This record gives sequence, structure tokens and C-alpha cells, in this order.
Amino acid sequence: MAVKIRLKRMGSKKAPFYRVVVADARFPRDGRFIEEIGTYDPLTKPATVVIDTEKAANWIKNGAQPTDTVRSLLKHKGVV
Repeated sequence: MAVKIRLKRMGSKKAPFYRVVVADARFPRDGRFIEEIGTYDPLTKPATVVIDTEKAANWIKNGAQPTDTVRSLLKHKGVV
């Protein structure tokens, strides 16, 4: 099972809000997920990023692959 750490889009049209989730790579972007580990709000200045660093580090240690955007958010938080 290929596990990804990626963004799940929430919010209304032109007002995006994202949840950082751990999901099977075969599931749709906004579909089923395994665990929610944080949130990301790009509309605030500066952007609000809240990630449970312990859970993220544990998932990466167990083989989950973050997407490019999530990787940059994790670098910002000091996980990667």
C-alpha cells in the first residue's frame, strides 16, 4: 500500500482551506484518508500552518511519502 501525506481541499470556491492528511495513494484527493495530521490556510498573511510534528515524523519514518507542497510545509515546520 503506497501511503502519501497530501492536502485535502476544503472551504468554498475561491476560499480554499486545506487539511494535511495521510491517505492511500489510490484514493481520490478529497476522498477517504487514514489520519488527519494538520491544517493549512494560505489566505491568511502569513499563511497559517498547523501540523502535528510527532505524527508526521512517525508516518515518514514508516514510509509515507509527502507531496511536494506538503514537503515544503514540513520543512517550514522543521520535520523534514
